[in-house]
Amino acid sequence: MRKKLFLTNLQIKVMLLFVAIALVPLGVMGAFAIKTAEGLILNMVKNQIEHVATDKAALLERWISERKADLEVIAGSSILRSLDREQIVPYLELVRDRYKVYSEFIVVSHDGSVVYDNSHERSYPQMEKWFQESLAGKSYMSDIDFDPGQKESFFRISTPLLDATGAIKGAVCAKVGTNVILSMVLRISLGETGECYLVNREGTFLAHKEPKRILQENIAQSESFKNIFNASQHRITYIDYRGIEVMGASAKVAGTDWALVVEQDKDEAFHGTERLKQYVYLVAALSAAGALLLAWLLSHYVVNPIRRLSLAATFLAKGEFDRVNIKINRADEIGALYSAFGDMARQLQERQQKLEQRMVLTESELEETGVRLKETQQAAARSQQLASLGRLASGVAHEIRTPLTSLKLFLESFESEIAISPDYEEDFQVAMNQIKRMEATINRFLDFARPQDPIFSLIEIRELIEEALLVIGPKARKQETIIQKSISSTLPKIKGDRKQLGEALLNLMVNALEAVPNRGKVIIAADLRELQTADGMQRCIGIDIGDTGPGIIKENVARLFDPFFTTKATGAGLGLAIVSSTIQRHGGEVMVQSIVGEGTTFSLLIPVDAELMIGEDGKNPDS
Repeated sequence: MRKKLFLTNLQIKVMLLFVAIALVPLGVMGAFAIKTAEGLILNMVKNQIEHVATDKAALLERWISERKADLEVIAGSSILRSLDREQIVPYLELVRDRYKVYSEFIVVSHDGSVVYDNSHERSYPQMEKWFQESLAGKSYMSDIDFDPGQKESFFRISTPLLDATGAIKGAVCAKVGTNVILSMVLRISLGETGECYLVNREGTFLAHKEPKRILQENIAQSESFKNIFNASQHRITYIDYRGIEVMGASAKVAGTDWALVVEQDKDEAFHGTERLKQYVYLVAALSAAGALLLAWLLSHYVVNPIRRLSLAATFLAKGEFDRVNIKINRADEIGALYSAFGDMARQLQERQQKLEQRMVLTESELEETGVRLKETQQAAARSQQLASLGRLASGVAHEIRTPLTSLKLFLESFESEIAISPDYEEDFQVAMNQIKRMEATINRFLDFARPQDPIFSLIEIRELIEEALLVIGPKARKQETIIQKSISSTLPKIKGDRKQLGEALLNLMVNALEAVPNRGKVIIAADLRELQTADGMQRCIGIDIGDTGPGIIKENVARLFDPFFTTKATGAGLGLAIVSSTIQRHGGEVMVQSIVGEGTTFSLLIPVDAELMIGEDGKNPDS
């Protein structure tokens, strides 16, 4: 009982309504602000991380390319080609001192004998992959390794030594230290938690700010690794190898199987959003408290007079008009309501009998009147549309078409009599195209307002469809739309107006192209079917023009063929009305099937012997 009283208490409802009005906009704005801030921060951090990863990867690629180019220059020198140790030793020592990144060089002749080796290790180059690749005429680059003695990562590169004839006479291999370049690559500015590291396709760290992880830890089972090398699972946020949710991006290093990864803890990136949430919650709490207090005062001032008025309404409902005389000393809307209520009570008793006598129409009569009224309104609206179209067509023909034709003739004569400068040729063509476009628009109005009787001849439907497809072909190719055809090879010829039917097909195909997005599909099908007419079943050719567009809502399907109705941003809304009129003049009909989100199919049903279906006035007697 108390719960029911709580739900029906007007004062409580007014308080809740006031609180809702006060807090809902604030809540919506707060949620919008938080959502917007999260989106902005996400995009900002995403772009920053992606740019850093791309830039660092590009820097590393450029540095590696420079080292390879250095070695090719060294290998191409006449000193190394000579394979003279006395010349090679000072030359390579000079290279080491100058570039600082080459700690070791090995020069080997074609037969595998070592000409120069400053690695201080006994080596057998014949067993090394770099030597085998060089003898095959290829350059070689190893994976990154770690030198505990030098406390530095390194990799080896090699290239063949060629004589003057281009024959391979040996190979040169260099050990390249990475401390300098990796210190530049790994140094980033992404807050306190931002980091950059290098991994290979097996998930092994090749470079990291913590040296103990290099070549010792593998992250192949972590989401970080899956996010780097699995393009189908790429996400901006994921759990990294430490088990912490981060925002990250990666970039492949060209010419290697390495990937450079840049990450930042998500909590740090979204720290500003959390502070914004706290402020929003605080403001919402303070607003709720203030709104509740104001709502109680307002509801008390409003509800008490309404309760008295409710009691008077109860007496009025019982017919106790002498007890309905209530007064209130207020000049606001509540006072006006009391005054109006008193007048109403005095007039109700006088009008009660009159109202009962006037209710003579039964429910069925009211419904019938409503149906007739609706039909009359629809007919009047359609008549008004057609009348307006007739007047518009007549005015257009007189006011626009005549001067437009004169302008067109003038421009054509101007083109033939006077040589147009190449600078103005494009402008001239634009003007002529716009005149032709205006003429086409005028003709569409006139064709609908004063349709021409069809001129019947034998028509091959396949040819008619192919001609229309030839017209829309360039537009379909431009937006990468697939045209799928399924035309029966046993279609008979029909009697019809070739021009009118061709325009109807072209209109529907253009609509289908405009409905599908890029790389969509338009389906054209034609076969032999049967059409129900007043004379029974008639053989007809069915032409389906479908698309994979967004579809048409049910409320609009019934109005598609109404004049001037369109769902496009541009257009007069006459295309489908003209199509429907053309098919009806051929004794056929147009059907539409549409599913929102899947597409729309227009079906043209045209009797095989259309001329016999048309009366002497050129109209379909069934329509």
